[in-house]
Amino acid sequence: MLNKSISDEELIESARKARENSSAAFSGFHVGAAILTKTGKVYTGCNIENYSLSLSICAERVALFKALSEGEKDFIKIAIVSNDSEFCYPCGSCRQALYEFASDIKVLVNDSNGSIKAMEIAALLPLPFKH
Repeated sequence: MLNKSISDEELIESARKARENSSAAFSGFHVGAAILTKTGKVYTGCNIENYSLSLSICAERVALFKALSEGEKDFIKIAIVSNDSEFCYPCGSCRQALYEFASDIKVLVNDSNGSIKAMEIAALLPLPFKH
């Protein structure tokens, strides 16, 4: 998808569609993410669980890594949705990865009532690891 002016609602919808491909046989917690780049492309991801749970990966990092693997370097916002009724915030690992590759990205989360919260990644990770 190529659209620099994609709305928050449209990005949330892309994350919902990505969530449909989630593989969460162990937790039952299905997550989808969609990240918008400054070139106007949207990359999506879903969480994928594995028998060896430490090899599982979150939706946010799938979307981010897909974009990075295609040469994207600049990001505007990422939307995150789950099958839970509450807002789904990125885990610590995803917060760190997003901060390292997109320190000024806006994070959108959505609950089952359709409410959207938006915040900067720095608000979610105020003391990031830096070397």
